Amino acid sequence: MSDEKFENDLIDEADFEEVEEAIEELGENEECMKALAAAREEAAQYRDSALRSQAELANARKRFEKQQSQAYASANVELVRKLLPILDDFDRAFDNVPGTIAQDSWFTGLELVQRKLGGILENLQVEEIAAKGQPFDPHVHEALGQEPSDEVEDGAVSRVMLKGYRLGDKIIRPALVYVAA
Repeated sequence: MSDEKFENDLIDEADFEEVEEAIEELGENEECMKALAAAREEAAQYRDSALRSQAELANARKRFEKQQSQAYASANVELVRKLLPILDDFDRAFDNVPGTIAQDSWFTGLELVQRKLGGILENLQVEEIAAKGQPFDPHVHEALGQEPSDEVEDGAVSRVMLKGYRLGDKIIRPALVYVAA
């Protein structure tokens, strides 16, 4: 056998057979057979250890990638939570703008800022939770109270006080609503 075969850390099955054949050619010496059995056992242990180490490394990589992905998602959720009050302020301000100001160029600039903020949230795949007229869902809506309504049927959201948002399956903020009674 050449020295090249022993350069690898693990000996494959073909190498074991070659070693066996070489020992058998030397004769069935009891001492050689014991040495062969010990070498086989040691090689099997090393191979087992190497396979386990490879599996542990693959699992550690998967765990790291999953943790990294979760950390990225958590960071996005926290960023969005901090941006939502600004978006709410824009919405409230634009809902109450006098008609005389709405035509000013500086007001158009503010509208552009609001659209950019909305675009950022859209790029992060943040979605507004549908509320008004929808059946009340405690998973995505938070009821502030009940009120009579001719516009929607009982048990549906009659008024939205604060918009709710989600990122994928994660609710960033539930919609604060009144429910028709």
